[in-house]
Amino acid sequence: MYSTITVTEAGGVATLTLNRPEVMNALSSQMRVDLLAAIRDVQTRARAIVFTGAGRAFCSGQDLADAMGLGPDLPLEQILRDEYEPLLNAIYDCPVPTIAAVNGAAAGAGANLALAADVVIAAESASFVQAFTRIGLIPDAGGTWWLPRQIGAARAMGAALFADKIMARQAADWGMIYETVADADFATHVAARATHLAQGPTLAYRAVKQALRGALSRDLSAQLALEAQLQGAMGKTADFREGVAAFLEKRSPQFRGA
Repeated sequence: MYSTITVTEAGGVATLTLNRPEVMNALSSQMRVDLLAAIRDVQTRARAIVFTGAGRAFCSGQDLADAMGLGPDLPLEQILRDEYEPLLNAIYDCPVPTIAAVNGAAAGAGANLALAADVVIAAESASFVQAFTRIGLIPDAGGTWWLPRQIGAARAMGAALFADKIMARQAADWGMIYETVADADFATHVAARATHLAQGPTLAYRAVKQALRGALSRDLSAQLALEAQLQGAMGKTADFREGVAAFLEKRSPQFRGA
């Protein structure tokens, strides 16, 4: 069904694997089309989505060979608006939890594609680099939005200007990603994390994302009002009733995502 990615589904988890290992999973126009279509498809039935890469890289960023085929007047603004923006919004606004499982190098737009996910888990050998200034560009694919919020203005500026490679452990220490895992344990750990989300209270996860993502732009009164509104809605869900019953009965809850 897709020529640049593979999609597997099991136990409520959909895994979307960037599958162009010969070019370190560089983002071609077709890959962006495939990813967007796959996200829109699997989110209707999956309860968690994992993004990862085939081979030794997560994603090396924009496929420059693919882009240069568009001619000397490369329409970068149009590409970002028409192809990247819908894809990044689809990941960011996904109604179910998303995990970027960064198995190797994540560079340029590939690094920022990962940062669009709810949670980023990286293998210890993985790295992140805002490589844009190496070819005379600025960070795009949401990099100028995510980086200052996650690692602060000073580190974001340095990462953008110097285009330094940031290893996974440092990225975790900085708060750029959630956690890093030994390479030998990476696949098993990601599978366990994804299964946990797929078996959890899906509506509550969606509300968590809504509450946290706008928190920095709201004052305390507005945030408290939103919390009350969302909590009121969560209190009416079947998963809340199941969670309370499981607690009182001293058993593990069996959430249905409803």
